[in-house]
Amino acid sequence: MCIAFNDINPTAPVHILIVPKKEIPTINDLTEDDKDLVSHLIFTAKNIAKEKNIEESGYRLFFNCNEDGGQTIYHIHLHLVGGKKL
Repeated sequence: MCIAFNDINPTAPVHILIVPKKEIPTINDLTEDDKDLVSHLIFTAKNIAKEKNIEESGYRLFFNCNEDGGQTIYHIHLHLVGGKKL
């Protein structure tokens, strides 16, 4: 359902992008049928946070949506950021 990889411009020691295989340009393009996919992205992030040993210290999850929201790649992706105080 998704792939995950390190961000090429990390803002923290851990900065992973979790990208659905289904092409969805923005959060605004999600449909009711995508509920399970979005849930899967979040659970994948939770599991990666555990693997990276940041689940206890804390981390941030976020999506950027459209230009004013900081989106530069028009294929939704969830950011997992941690490994330092944010």
